[in-house]
Amino acid sequence: MQKQMGLAEWGMMLVLSLLWGGSFLFNGILVKALPPFTIVTGRVLLAAIALNLIVRVMGHAMPRDGKSWVAFFGMGVLNNMIPFCLIVWGQTHIASGLASILNATTPLFAVVVAHLLTADEKMTANRLIGVVVGFAGVAYMIGFDALHDLGSNVLAQLAVLGAAISYSFAGIWGRRFRAMGMPPLLPAAGQVTASTILMIPIALIADQPWTLPMPGMETWLALAGLAILSTAVAYVLFFRILATAGATNLMLVTFLIPVSAILLGALVLGEQLQTKHLIGMAMIAIGLAAIDGRLMSIGRKRAA
Repeated sequence: MQKQMGLAEWGMMLVLSLLWGGSFLFNGILVKALPPFTIVTGRVLLAAIALNLIVRVMGHAMPRDGKSWVAFFGMGVLNNMIPFCLIVWGQTHIASGLASILNATTPLFAVVVAHLLTADEKMTANRLIGVVVGFAGVAYMIGFDALHDLGSNVLAQLAVLGAAISYSFAGIWGRRFRAMGMPPLLPAAGQVTASTILMIPIALIADQPWTLPMPGMETWLALAGLAILSTAVAYVLFFRILATAGATNLMLVTFLIPVSAILLGALVLGEQLQTKHLIGMAMIAIGLAAIDGRLMSIGRKRAA
């Protein structure tokens, strides 16, 4: 378990932030046409089909022992079922900018949870300072005007915060797959398969999807993007980073998600980069550098 990430880990983190940054866009399209439980069920169902096909094509076999499936179901609940439902429901009541800020609290919770529940990811001063600076950068970049609605729709905001807390516990729970010797593809497929088994009866009872009007092409494309890109591909990267860099480092991806979204908007949609975006990105970079620790250690060595 490396506390400092190499270029490979940072590269995977950047790609993961692009994939998860797109989930807010896809959810924004889907909540206009489908109820929350149906969206989450469709997301994990399509991802499970895709990942299980890849498992077979690559010649792997899904574990059949009870220990592995207890781990899969635990990960599915903490990393999929709870946060997906809370975020999708929250986005039906609050703006995506505010949801992004609240989602960026994940590393704050992850630092505390990892400190309490692990022996090798204890809280350090530079890690805590980096998390606080990074979160401030996210808030500044998205714009503090998004916080004006912080007093309204309290339940929706608490839901997104609950998702962030659930993600932090999922990072700790997922550490067991490395000890079990599983390649990243298997826990990625296992958790979405377990989530699908749990979500199908909930969606059938709560949403009765057979009574809904047939979705349009835009809805189907958004659901496919959410399932394949933001879930299937993303979770293979998730478990790869988790196995080498640890839970606390992995949760830093939530700082990069707004950066990726803004840069994509500028490059693909021609949206204008504002000064606050550049300042926010610089603050996030400082926070990540503090958490990574190498710049601070180099500075201490030179001072010595």
